[in-house]
Amino acid sequence: MNRSAAGKSPLREFLETILGAAALAAFIMIFIARAYTVEGPSMLPTLVNGERLMVDKITYRFRPPRRGEIVVFRYPANPKESFIKRVIGVPGDTIQIYGGVVYVNGQPLSEDYLGEAFYGRFGPRTVPEDAYFVLGDNRNNSEDSRDPRVDFVPRSLIVGRAVWRYWPLHRLSIMRLPAAFRTSP
Repeated sequence: MNRSAAGKSPLREFLETILGAAALAAFIMIFIARAYTVEGPSMLPTLVNGERLMVDKITYRFRPPRRGEIVVFRYPANPKESFIKRVIGVPGDTIQIYGGVVYVNGQPLSEDYLGEAFYGRFGPRTVPEDAYFVLGDNRNNSEDSRDPRVDFVPRSLIVGRAVWRYWPLHRLSIMRLPAAFRTSP
């Protein structure tokens, strides 16, 4: 029987390597990052149906979500289902939508990342403590915080933030904050 320098058989070394790799992969998926596939048109034009993203699960252990970040969260009406949306309001913010413009604390957002115009109305409503107001970038086709089934998203349901689009390769990119959110507190 062929033995390595440590006295282990090649089969045992192979199995230990496979188990170690599986344990490392499980650790990463549980605590560090998760792959996510975009389903549906709610984040158009920013994210397209079928695109694949890497979701950072660590950052929000150390700081809260910020306005403009794209987050994956468990759907409040069915926690087995995940949604992806953009954080628009953080705890304490007052959100209002009218004339196709989103207002955060009375200030209009300049949302150049949106595709088509929308003309919905919402609010004013204040985001409660430990919750977030989220919207899809495709405002005319998004189930988001305007919908009572989603409402304000509790922080406990947020899985993480989208940090990197890795598929399809021609759209490979790091997810950056739109200009409207870069100077926001």
